[in-house]
Amino acid sequence: MQQPKAVCFGEVLWDIFPEGKKLGGAPLNVALRMQSLGIATSMISAVGEDALGDEIRKTIAPEALTTFFQKSSTYPTGTVQVTLDANKSAHYQIVAPVAWDYITVSAQTLEAVTTADCFVFGSLVTRNTVSKNTLLALLQKAAFNVFDVNLRPPHYDYKTLIELMQQADFIKFNEEEIDETCRYLGAEAGSIEEQIEFISQHTQTRQICVTKGDKGAVYFQNHEWYTHSGYSVKVMDTVGAGDAFLATLLSGLLQKRDPQQALSRACAMGALVASKAGANPSISEEDLQTFIG
Repeated sequence: MQQPKAVCFGEVLWDIFPEGKKLGGAPLNVALRMQSLGIATSMISAVGEDALGDEIRKTIAPEALTTFFQKSSTYPTGTVQVTLDANKSAHYQIVAPVAWDYITVSAQTLEAVTTADCFVFGSLVTRNTVSKNTLLALLQKAAFNVFDVNLRPPHYDYKTLIELMQQADFIKFNEEEIDETCRYLGAEAGSIEEQIEFISQHTQTRQICVTKGDKGAVYFQNHEWYTHSGYSVKVMDTVGAGDAFLATLLSGLLQKRDPQQALSRACAMGALVASKAGANPSISEEDLQTFIG
């Protein structure tokens, strides 16, 4: 069977923790994890012509991830100040403007998206019209659009969120994000399942997944429901846990795993990442299988 291919689009950056910096950016986290799980993955983004940009390139190279990184002489490589609250949940101060706000269309990236099995993007990259317009152009070429909703105030607007949801084949939220989105669209408060059905009907999206932190996730696929109650771990930090979850779920689906098994593996991977520092700790297939038990 031919190896599935994915393309991720959006921010690459350094997460700046009190103890130092770690590689990050939600779409990059997804790309690195999908690559590690056997999906031939490419990443489209931009970095600055600076030391931080050079370090990103050098750090990613050993991962054998295909990168389409534009270099900006005007804007710096992205950085985010990360703080952790008492529950080890992350809060972000996202610097703007930076290089990934100015990603442009190229023949190479158009071809990569056109030939991929899925195209993964988030909402943060649409905060600037240059990258937003590039995303909209690439969405027209993709076979299967995966929208990872990342509501990072003040870097989003509802008009764009609705536009992206309507173009998505698969939407991933966390509990807070789907609740906020439903309230904006006028839905009365209800269960997560009712919220998912509301979003599905409103946007004509056939696949929606909602993560619930340590309580697992709910996955809706073509009117079928799959749930998992999650795994208990000692949390180091929550940075990248949702990205690892999404990458593992998508990888499982692309590899034709049973949806329930794919969801279980995704919850396990998210928990393992939360138990370690940073968004991209090394976790092998053996580590995952041992953890699941």
